[in-house]
Amino acid sequence: MSIINVGCQLNYIVRSPAIYLLNLSVTRNNHQTVTSETLEVFPFQPAEECDVGPLGNRIVRINAPLGELTINYNATVELHADIVDSTNVGETSYEHLSADVLSYLNPSRYCESDKLYRFAFEEFGQLLPGYSRVTAICNWTYEQLHYSPGSTGPTTTACDVLIQRTGVCRDYAHVAISLCRAMGIPARYVSGYAVNLQPQDFHGFFEAYLDGRWFLFDATRLAPVGGFVRIGTGRDAADVAFATIRGEAECTGINVWANNANQNDQELNSNDVQTGVSSA
Repeated sequence: MSIINVGCQLNYIVRSPAIYLLNLSVTRNNHQTVTSETLEVFPFQPAEECDVGPLGNRIVRINAPLGELTINYNATVELHADIVDSTNVGETSYEHLSADVLSYLNPSRYCESDKLYRFAFEEFGQLLPGYSRVTAICNWTYEQLHYSPGSTGPTTTACDVLIQRTGVCRDYAHVAISLCRAMGIPARYVSGYAVNLQPQDFHGFFEAYLDGRWFLFDATRLAPVGGFVRIGTGRDAADVAFATIRGEAECTGINVWANNANQNDQELNSNDVQTGVSSA
């Protein structure tokens, strides 16, 4: 078990009355126990928590008046991830996939897997099916793309990123998800907090469905998957944007943190690619 302290501070200037939908709160499931949690809004505004979508993403809705707005979120989380030796983790054949994962084989807003079938099979079709093939997809994504903050925007898709060969964490995840789906491996986007991520920010990574469970992967290699704290899960980043604002507002500052209470935690070895981590 790892104990992780996470949180963020968001600062805005609201220029017209606005409605905020915030995806900041840590997921509660069998692998993540939230032992303490606070959400503060300055000046005070009521915050409504909503469970959204089939995966129960926790969205906070706030009606913000004109002026400065500060949102503080803090949580302490116990991680109970399943840790397995990935050596013999294979792929689940199509006919044995459960109904609830089939939608994660389909193309989505940012993951145009239907345009990448031929490329994916030429690049990865001869590899051994399973965890090692997804790792190879992550390695390829890492080696082919250049990480460049600010290089992409809210409309950039996986195919756009493959053309320009640059992006940020969400783009790396979208490319890897698209290639997995093209290979017949269900894959989905995860947003979260990440221990040892530098510089600290909200992080985008992904899960692939192998041998009947979801495994975490990160093609950026910026942080160890053992220190990921899940916020939201969806088909791609469109489902789990950390802030959706209806109204005119300007973000003036974002501060994000994720700190492990045990600095010697063996699950935070960023060089370990053979250990499979499942937290869904």
